[in-house]
Amino acid sequence: MTGSKAALGMTEIDVLRYIGDHYPTKVADVAEFMARASGQARTTILTTMERLREKGYLTRKKLNGVYHYSPKVPTHDLLCGLVKTFVDTTLGGSVSPFVAYLSENGPVSEQELDQLKQLVRDLEQQQKGSRK
Repeated sequence: MTGSKAALGMTEIDVLRYIGDHYPTKVADVAEFMARASGQARTTILTTMERLREKGYLTRKKLNGVYHYSPKVPTHDLLCGLVKTFVDTTLGGSVSPFVAYLSENGPVSEQELDQLKQLVRDLEQQQKGSRK
């Protein structure tokens, strides 16, 4: 995810996550989910999806007279880009406040802790590889 894309609001992120898990999908399907999850109206979701398309996050294709939307990037890449933006802009490039938050405001499950440990091992390997 490049830094040139426009910032995203929470509804936009929720819509992108849903579409990332259910594409290609129609406005009606997203609207039904969002109505249950957060009470959003269909018109709001349509506007949000079109805004996301204009921002470059979604594509659409007409099938049998109905537009079907798909993400331009996988959900994992989207979330990594959002985290990078958050760390760079809000945390000034330092992950220390985030790690402190996790340690002070847990709970962190055993599975999440194992994943974090694996990430640290991966980072250590990357560091060793870049020093050669």
